[in-house]
Amino acid sequence: MQSLFTPWRFSYLSEGVPLVGCFFCDAAREPDEVERLVVAREEHHLLLLNRYPYTNGHLMLAPIDHLGSPEDEDAAARAELWPLVLKAQRALSELYAPQGFNLGMNLGSAAGAGVPEHFHLHIVPRWRGDTNFMSVVGETRLIPDELETTWRKLRGILSREDL
Repeated sequence: MQSLFTPWRFSYLSEGVPLVGCFFCDAAREPDEVERLVVAREEHHLLLLNRYPYTNGHLMLAPIDHLGSPEDEDAAARAELWPLVLKAQRALSELYAPQGFNLGMNLGSAAGAGVPEHFHLHIVPRWRGDTNFMSVVGETRLIPDELETTWRKLRGILSREDL
């Protein structure tokens, strides 16, 4: 097995950027502002676009309450979580026809959580060949659709009753 080294990410891992406040909590307070990138709000959770996506449509599902782990949620919130993941997958499938998905959580700073005090689940659509030399050589990701355009499209799809 080969290792691929990505030294430009080391400063992000080792130094981090000190957060002022919590952008998930800010998004919960102002979910209709395009700057917050919230595409859907349920009773207990938000779906929002990742401002620094790996691919088009990279979503994060986060609780509205400031909680560090899914185990901190009550039963009603836990019951809402997985159906919302599936709804997000259906919406992304309709919009972008991905060939697969990565779903994942980093719980705690040791696990790589960028916001360890507010858990979130990444929903990342994937396509064969969506990784390429640009990330490695050019330190650049190629994202074909602009965030605001994706935000508008996903809000429309996720607001439908038939999804």
